[in-house]
Amino acid sequence: MEICEITLRISKKPTDAQIRKIQEHFAEMPVEEILSGLNFAKNRWAAKDAGVLKVGRKSIINKEIHSVTSEQAQWRLKNWKMMIANYRKLGYSYPTISRIKKHFVELSKKRPR
Repeated sequence: MEICEITLRISKKPTDAQIRKIQEHFAEMPVEEILSGLNFAKNRWAAKDAGVLKVGRKSIINKEIHSVTSEQAQWRLKNWKMMIANYRKLGYSYPTISRIKKHFVELSKKRPR
């Protein structure tokens, strides 16, 4: 195995543990894999910084059911075909839409306050 030294300029000094972890990754993994991981991390960081990071299914469901009243849930269930069309336009998968509906059913059964 050929040994090569890389010098990096970074914004803040890493800890000894972080340096060891980076060295360990470079020793165990091929450079191509490390670069693809760094590319993924950079894109994720840029999306997070811009505020457009796509969130996971659980967060999507919580966003859709957050502060929905019992009456609103009933209305959405009555107009479910329209709701499905809207959710598909937003890019939600059918399993996600199904989980949202399940929560609306539970909400619609609760008594309004």
